[in-house]
Amino acid sequence: MQRFAYPVTLTPDKADGGFVVTCRDVPEVVTQGETIEEALLEAEGALEAAIEMRIEDGLDIPAPSAKKKSEHLAGLPVGTAMKAALYLAMREQNVSKAELARRLGLDEKEARRMLDPKHGTKVPALERALHALGKRIELMVV
Repeated sequence: MQRFAYPVTLTPDKADGGFVVTCRDVPEVVTQGETIEEALLEAEGALEAAIEMRIEDGLDIPAPSAKKKSEHLAGLPVGTAMKAALYLAMREQNVSKAELARRLGLDEKEARRMLDPKHGTKVPALERALHALGKRIELMVV
């Protein structure tokens, strides 16, 4: 099972006010916000950008650590989480975009767009691609 909610630390910024946000699992996530709510919203945006960059660059996406008492959780939007899950499943199974396209009856360009963070791939298409790799989606609301 893969999760895409990462623990983040909110540190009060004594000099400028508000909070500085960091993520120990994804160290490039550093942002800030004036309130806790704003800081968490910014954290989710920074996390999304970092995961998208990792997909584009062919880098690993770490699993989230267990949340510590002093931490908050920042999650990915559903579409980005599904793209990350597809990306990880393809890497795990050594499936190329061409092979994914063949399994789905698509041309390679369409399969490539599925992983493109800037392309608004629809959730049913991502779900179908994950099913083609033997994965299923389970949504949990907390």
